[in-house]
Amino acid sequence: MNAPGPAVGVVVATRDRVESLATALEHLTALPERPPVVVVDKGSTDRTRAMIAERYPHVRVLAPGEDRGPLARNDGVRAIGTPYVAFSDDDSWWRPGALARATTLLNGHPRLGALAGQLRVGPAERPASLNATLAASPVGRAEDLPGPEVYDFLACAAVVRRGAFLEAGGFHPLALSGGEETLLAYDLAAMGWGVSYCPEVVAHHEPAPSPSEERTAAMRRDELIGCWLRRPLPLAARRTAALLTEGGRDPVARAALRGLLARLPAALRLRRPLPPWIEEAARRVDGQRADEGLGRDERQVVTHDR
Repeated sequence: MNAPGPAVGVVVATRDRVESLATALEHLTALPERPPVVVVDKGSTDRTRAMIAERYPHVRVLAPGEDRGPLARNDGVRAIGTPYVAFSDDDSWWRPGALARATTLLNGHPRLGALAGQLRVGPAERPASLNATLAASPVGRAEDLPGPEVYDFLACAAVVRRGAFLEAGGFHPLALSGGEETLLAYDLAAMGWGVSYCPEVVAHHEPAPSPSEERTAAMRRDELIGCWLRRPLPLAARRTAALLTEGGRDPVARAALRGLLARLPAALRLRRPLPPWIEEAARRVDGQRADEGLGRDERQVVTHDR
């Protein structure tokens, strides 16, 4: 009989980050699990593809020829073919043994559509503050899931069940710069899949120090797009009104608002409100964020370079 193929593969999306990508691939290709790795190159103009061919010839490269943001991960998931898929950024990687542990959890919990791992940041391995927030998720924990249910996570510390991910449609085409993980968590939950925080699965990230104003505006825009796509219309309207007020004094808020208004007709066409029980849980998560003062700043630092 033929030996079974690998259970988990890794998808990395990149653009013009050849040096940091080389470091990430050095870690990923040395993992004891020996996962297949697919790099989706979003139109790099540096030596990205040449570097991979020279130093990592067993890494598969997809080159769609354009920067489609998080949708590049959808391309990678469709291409990789393993039952489970871990995501990495071009400046992040998984701790040795983490993917084996993720495989055990996904094998043992058939309703688990995705797991959010623990994220450690920078050379000092500082725990991201999001870890504690996810561990204290107000959604609670179902008996058939390995950890608290969450509606937020970072893709560079997530492992998904490939079939569930594709069934849910992957990352949404309107959320290209922020909030795409929350949208995916909502859509998985609406289809009956669970998303759990599993701190024993650890990822490491070496983000650049700070996002540009353009990136910050895009993230704020897309977080509101997600609200218009899934949350109650009065809530989306209130949050948009707050951004409008802020825009009177903040150029970043004005840029976010312009981008939102340009995409709002498409968001309304694609709108699919959450089932009531998921909306109720989402409101509890909103309350947790407000109580903790969970700022946008750390998430931007960790995610702006995707």
